Amino acid sequence: MKLSTQIKPISYLKSHTAQIVKELADSRQPMVITQNGEATLVVIDVKSYEERENTLALLKILAMGNQEIEHGKFRDAEAVFADLDKADLQ
Repeated sequence: MKLSTQIKPISYLKSHTAQIVKELADSRQPMVITQNGEATLVVIDVKSYEERENTLALLKILAMGNQEIEHGKFRDAEAVFADLDKADLQ
């Protein structure tokens, strides 16, 4: 993804909002909006936003799992499956 091709000034956003919404929905590429020559925000479509949020949530879960492993807060898979087997027999 090349953000450099999707940089527009805020005046373009103001005057072409409907067109931008359609382009973002179709291309699913983010657009950088500048104000006074500096990047100030990134606009993305809802589907892309939801996918990013889901990805971040999964990464957070993985990071938390790694921290628990580092702190010794885990059980061997064999022990977990053995407990599950015992629960099924009861």
